[in-house]
Parts: sequence; C-alpha cells; structure tokens
Amino acid sequence: MSFLRFLMLLSLIAWIGGLIFFAFVLAPTAFAPGVLPNTHLAGNVVGRVLSKLHWIAIVSGFVFLASSLLYSRLTDGTAHVFAMRHMLICVMLGLTLLSQFWIIPRMDTLRASVGDFATVTLDNPARVQFDALHVWSTRVEGAVLLLGLVAVYLTASAFRQR
Repeated sequence: MSFLRFLMLLSLIAWIGGLIFFAFVLAPTAFAPGVLPNTHLAGNVVGRVLSKLHWIAIVSGFVFLASSLLYSRLTDGTAHVFAMRHMLICVMLGLTLLSQFWIIPRMDTLRASVGDFATVTLDNPARVQFDALHVWSTRVEGAVLLLGLVAVYLTASAFRQR
C-alpha cells in the first residue's frame, strides 16, 4: 500500500513541481534581458521544455490514475472511479493533451513561418494569432496547476482518513 501511495505522490510532485518550476523560474529567466541573445531563442527553449514537461505530465497522470485506482480498490474494495481526485486528474490530462497536440503545434507552425516575432508588427495576422494561442496556452497551464493543487489536497486528505 505504501508503494502505491508513493507512486501517487511522486507523480503529483513531478507534474505540479514541474509546472511551478516552469512558470516561476524557467520561463521568466529565459525571457529576462541579457540571459539569451533574443526572444526568438528564448521562445524556442521554452517551447521545447514545455513539450518535455507535457510528456512528464502525461506519464504522471496515467501513473497517478493507475496507482490511485488500485490503492482505492485494495483499501476500500472499490476503485472509486469517479472520486474527485480522479476526475481532476482526467481534466488535467485532457488540458495537457490539448496543449501538447493542438495549441503548441500551431504556435510552432506560426513561429516557423514568421521566424523572429520581434521583427514583425503587433498587427501582423500571424503574430496576432500566435499571441492569442499564447494566451490560451498560459490559461491552460494555469488551470492545470490550480487543478493539480486541489488534487494534491484531496489526495493528502484521502491518506489522512485512513
């Protein structure tokens, strides 16, 4: 049982910790003046890291679901498929998949077609579309982070009740 709890916590730590590090350390540092030669390079770095973070999240989400369902089955006799923590993880996975396979590829296509966004005007259609996708990407990642924090709380509460 403790190994299943370990897997549940480790998967949440990797996912939520990665998001916190990305949002509050990596992205702001990459775009800070003087760290990288230009914002185009910073965008490339951040985009590649975000893609890797998404894969960590996808694996973590499935590990959490498998270990949590098995843990519930072994301790309560039922998997509690519709427990709130499981539902939150499914929504988080859905949002992560949306970002990884829809938002980010479109941003990458726009970035490749324009090159360096610092060289185009703010009203350029490709830049407007890229900026809109960036806003959605930020919202999605923020939602995943908030839902993840709730999932951590619910998971910790479930362990406390035992």
